[in-house]
Amino acid sequence: MSFFKKLRDRMFRSSDKLAEGLDALVTETPDTPEPASPEAAPEPAADKPGLIGRILGRDGEARRLLDDEMLERLEDVLIQSDMGVDTAARVTANIAEGRFGKRISSTELRQALAGEIARIMGPVARPLPLYPQKPQVVLVVGVNGSGKTTTIGKLASQFKAAGKKVVIAAGDTFRAAAVEQLQVWGNRAGVPVLTAPEGSDPASLAFDALTQAQQDGADLLMIDTAGRLQNRQDLMEELAKIVRVIRKKDPTAPHNTILVLDATTGQNAVTQVEIFRKIADVSGLVMTKLDGTAKGGVLVSLADKFGLPIHAIGVGEQIDDLSPFDPDDFARALVGLE
Repeated sequence: MSFFKKLRDRMFRSSDKLAEGLDALVTETPDTPEPASPEAAPEPAADKPGLIGRILGRDGEARRLLDDEMLERLEDVLIQSDMGVDTAARVTANIAEGRFGKRISSTELRQALAGEIARIMGPVARPLPLYPQKPQVVLVVGVNGSGKTTTIGKLASQFKAAGKKVVIAAGDTFRAAAVEQLQVWGNRAGVPVLTAPEGSDPASLAFDALTQAQQDGADLLMIDTAGRLQNRQDLMEELAKIVRVIRKKDPTAPHNTILVLDATTGQNAVTQVEIFRKIADVSGLVMTKLDGTAKGGVLVSLADKFGLPIHAIGVGEQIDDLSPFDPDDFARALVGLE
């Protein structure tokens, strides 16, 4: 199964919500046909399509005049799909360009919307960059429950399958479940997972892991971190200490700081990006759980607002359910196009 088909099939909550809203715009309240201009020459009777023809169009699809009322409702539909107020307004205005005052079908509206979404997201669709620096240190941050630990395991497994030597540091030393989950992924992928007793200093573990990765000649060191946002000051100090300590071994580390976001949180993801950009020098995003939400539009809002690279998206628990982000595939899946 192609990832696009999987994406389209599993994003049905988001795509159904958005597609139903777009269909309703066209079909629920068709506009009254515009009166002919008094100066216009009468058309030959044989060429007049009639009311049904003007509403349905030649292809049999229902059509509606793209006017101010329809644009206002379109903006509401986009906001309800968690695209954010500013992004929804910008997308709506762009769709109006060249189409205002013309009749548009649901399919044409979906295609126009998919094009705008892909245009916004094209510049941020970038795989995790790989550097010649060995080991490349990847710090992974995010709130607890965002899918952070699973994402590390999947990425490590994928890099190992691509021939890279990977080491994982289970730096969320406050959650035994996170450590155990990483160990499961490590065993599955054949990647070593370095751990410390529960409650240990994460910075000390990160230092030891970098030392081990250097000795082993590893290509990548992926460091899991805690995500207890209820006490931001502690978290900020903890992450700052990790960075400070690993820079004693490598002044250029970390080379990437990835923020993992849970799509089911909707617009709360925007707040998380704002917080973690202050706490850590976030260099890119991964969005998980797109298969379990009707709030997939938030990814468009994030791209439009922050412009941070989106490295990958997840639509399930299996290793191949995390894939590099493709803006065209995402846009078409989100609006329900084949």
